[in-house]
Amino acid sequence: MPTVLVVEDEWAIADWLHGVLSREGYQVRLAINGKQGLDVLEHGKPDVILVDYLMPVMDAPALLNALAEKPSLARIPVVVMSTLQEATVRERCGGFQDFLRKPFGETDVLEAVRNVLKANKS
Repeated sequence: MPTVLVVEDEWAIADWLHGVLSREGYQVRLAINGKQGLDVLEHGKPDVILVDYLMPVMDAPALLNALAEKPSLARIPVVVMSTLQEATVRERCGGFQDFLRKPFGETDVLEAVRNVLKANKS
């Protein structure tokens, strides 16, 4: 089953995402900010990354820039999660394949993950 890296600084959301994705059979790895997410990536590439937009230490725009600079990581599909409007997030950063507006439900998460995995298979 595919691996999902969840980069989220709010423990309750990260734990909930871990449960939702694990129940569907995904392997899930967690990081509390973009810097820790990059550290996790040194131990293997996930099939998709879910990243919170606003985080301390390294936020989503900085993580997306770091991914883009490394050819081995640049092709990993990313889903950005935020309470901000998608248009606002897209104005401030690019390089992500899908967007989840918080608060979101289980169906939204699973659909976003399936969609980016399917789109990146072709």
